[in-house]
Amino acid sequence: MGITYDSILQRFVFDFEHDGGEDIVSLTGNGYQVEAFGKCFYYGYEFAEQVDGAVRSAFIKHVKFSESIQDNPDLAMFIKKAVDNLSHQINLYDYNLVVMPESSSKVNEYMLRYIYRFAQPTLRKMELVKNLPANISFDMDAYEQQYLDDVLENGRARYTEAQKEEVKNSINQMLDLIHKKDYFTIAKDVKKSRFRPYMMQFLKFASKADEELCATIRQQNVLVIDDVATSGSTINEILRTLRILNEDNEITIFSLIGRKDLMADAN
Repeated sequence: MGITYDSILQRFVFDFEHDGGEDIVSLTGNGYQVEAFGKCFYYGYEFAEQVDGAVRSAFIKHVKFSESIQDNPDLAMFIKKAVDNLSHQINLYDYNLVVMPESSSKVNEYMLRYIYRFAQPTLRKMELVKNLPANISFDMDAYEQQYLDDVLENGRARYTEAQKEEVKNSINQMLDLIHKKDYFTIAKDVKKSRFRPYMMQFLKFASKADEELCATIRQQNVLVIDDVATSGSTINEILRTLRILNEDNEITIFSLIGRKDLMADAN
């Protein structure tokens, strides 16, 4: 299948039956899978070499910012064809978690709904993941009871009030730093620290769901989806954070529209 641009009517014409020399976008063939970002990368469509930047930009805008994909059968079919192609390349049931960036584009959400025809992975949007550091707290009451209020054998307090205040101030300073850092860097540092058994008693998630999210990313296969890979910066940011927690499981990337030259540069 291919897509052409009618310069007179200034609109894009979708043809799902034929390929032609004037096509600006085509479903990928043998180049569908490439190695990029240290991971396996799949992309559904690529622009023809002769397409200029203005037409590329116009088509990306047409895809990303369509009012309603459900009311646009050509665009809906355009997305479905790419996901169908993906399902022929990988077993979507092998992926437990889908991560996608926060975006004003409706394409990612439509792709996800169509992926649910093949499998039912858990969805997490990247902004939700990145905002987790602000939710980390410290159980000061438990810390005081178990440590700061400890007494010696003669019944005297182990720590003076001044020492207790100094410790509390240090903890509050630590929390300020944690809230400013990348969540996954924190998780990796704590995981490797010899103080982890002590820290994990008092550092806690805001909710059970947040704790389960961390475990899910660490333990399961992840499919990263994004509508258009132009610079690769969004995908790089997602992978940078995912790799910290998930070093052993499968992480696969899928983009509706990609570029071979971009992918080569990203290795």
